[in-house]
Formats: sequence, structure tokens, C-alpha cells
Amino acid sequence: MNGVCLTAVDLAPDSFSADLAPETLSRSNLGALVAGSRANLERPVTLATLLSGHIVQGHVDATGEILSLEPLGEGAWLKVKVPQELDRYLVHKGSIALDGISLTIAALEPGPAVGVAVIPHTLENTTLGRARAGGRVNIEVDVLAKHVEKLLKQGGG
Repeated sequence: MNGVCLTAVDLAPDSFSADLAPETLSRSNLGALVAGSRANLERPVTLATLLSGHIVQGHVDATGEILSLEPLGEGAWLKVKVPQELDRYLVHKGSIALDGISLTIAALEPGPAVGVAVIPHTLENTTLGRARAGGRVNIEVDVLAKHVEKLLKQGGG
């Protein structure tokens, strides 16, 4: 939900329940949801599933603040302030997941902040279409960048 990997422990026809660890609540925006809140839901990828984006595990690193969502053609330009400790994982044309939505970083700005183009389909079918300045989104950076960083720190490069 909103990019957070959860295990459904109780399924009903129109809802489900999941246990949330303190770590999940401290790193994500799930604690701010109330009854009736919109959320992004996506089934997990299986080994038989075509992978057509970057690897999104649902292991949220932090939340970021929405700075703006401006019209851009039929889509929109979204700008999000990112915690400083994640800046080292962000590269132009690299990947970032915002509320579980795999996006391409189109701009990097001081602050740090990222800019991404959001296509009409994503605006209409996810919570990003209702994003407002000051709102919070879950951020997951590229896991491959984290592995490369660790290998380099250990003298692997």
C-alpha cells in the first residue's frame, strides 16, 4: 500500500488487514491514513511476471514533501523534496519510487529535490493525481545503488 510491502493477514471482499511494524510507521506515510483515504495498491511481482520498470521492493526509505504538481501537457510535473541522506542515490534519468510508483528522475535540484514527469494514465489511476504541496509521499530509492555503495565502501571497486 503506497509502495510499502505488506502482508495481508485478513482478506475480505472489499478490504484487508495488515500488521504494521513501528519501523514501517516511522519511515512511511501510512500512519497518516484515515478511513476513506485513497491509497495505491498493487499486487506483487512474481517470478513469472514481466518486469517492465525498475525494481521496487516496497522497502520504503523515507518520506518526502510534495513541493508542487504543475500541468505539463496532458500530464504533470511533480517536484518532491527528498531527505538529504537519500541524495547520494539519486541520478538524472535514474529511478525512484514515490508511493510505490516507479518513476524516472528528470531533474535534480538543490534541497535536494527531484522532478518527475507524470503521464496522464498515472495521474488518473494513482494518488499522484490528487497530490498537493505539503503532502507526503513514500520514497524508495534504487536498491542497486545501495548495493553498489556498500561494495565500494568495502573495497570492492
